[in-house]
Amino acid sequence: MSIYIISYDLNKPDQNYTRLHQEIKRLGDWWHYLDSTWLVDSSLNSSQIWNQLKSAIDKNDSLLIVKITNDYTGWLPKKAWEWINSHIKYAA
Repeated sequence: MSIYIISYDLNKPDQNYTRLHQEIKRLGDWWHYLDSTWLVDSSLNSSQIWNQLKSAIDKNDSLLIVKITNDYTGWLPKKAWEWINSHIKYAA
């Protein structure tokens, strides 16, 4: 299992995020605190995640998938850090 950050911009006005959110939730255990950013603990690699999500976005949208290592920092609420720290120790 690895933790991936999934960040996106859906550029069409009044875009419906429901389908994309459902697909992200299917990837594994997840944390969603920032508007267009999710953390997902998944057994899939980034290419497999892309293949699962690409049908839920339009061609003019943007999507970034990055594997998280143990070199991370930022300003988030305590619950976010608890989730990250509890999952990163098991990540490969």
